[in-house]
Amino acid sequence: MAPNKSTQAYDVLERMIIFQDIQAGVMVSEAELMEKSGFGRTPLREALQRLSRDNLVQVVPRRGILVPPISVEAQFKLLETRRPLEELAATLAATRARPEQQAAALQRASEFKNFTERDLHELERVLRAGHELVAKSTQNQFLENAMAPLQGLSRRFWFAHLRSDPDDVAIAIDRHGELLTAIGEQDQERAIAAARSLIDYLTEFAYASVKVPA
Repeated sequence: MAPNKSTQAYDVLERMIIFQDIQAGVMVSEAELMEKSGFGRTPLREALQRLSRDNLVQVVPRRGILVPPISVEAQFKLLETRRPLEELAATLAATRARPEQQAAALQRASEFKNFTERDLHELERVLRAGHELVAKSTQNQFLENAMAPLQGLSRRFWFAHLRSDPDDVAIAIDRHGELLTAIGEQDQERAIAAARSLIDYLTEFAYASVKVPA
């Protein structure tokens, strides 16, 4: 089933925020976002409400929409929260994933393993799809809803600081691929270890972003 217009608008706007096509700290109008995204007022407003809940935008009455600046301090707090959720998701997904989700996890893992392009927009699509699959495979809508905004904010931080180390793409691909492989093979211990390794890497990445000048 194709996503509805508001979901499509959310995906487009989130991607524009991640790749800084909408600049942080600059107030923009609803009309500007309609022109940039190609969506009408109703789906745009619905998408903005969701983006606001996910802390990706601030809607300021009578002034416009503001993308908050990226904060390293906030990223550390985010990872503190994401770590136990990611481990729980790995535990549940490795035991609850349906057969078609197991097959999809192995297919996504193969995509990561074979990813050689330097197209960061394509990499973002692959990462997002992997994140969504892990969350859905838990069969727990509350966990899925809790993880989605954390993953979106984490993707935004990672892509914004990706210049810090040319090896980061390879490391991220490896960590995500390992997690998806473990879920596809229903290996719970391996999945938990992969989730921990992923968050450990993201924490190290956040520390490195403080040390390396932009």
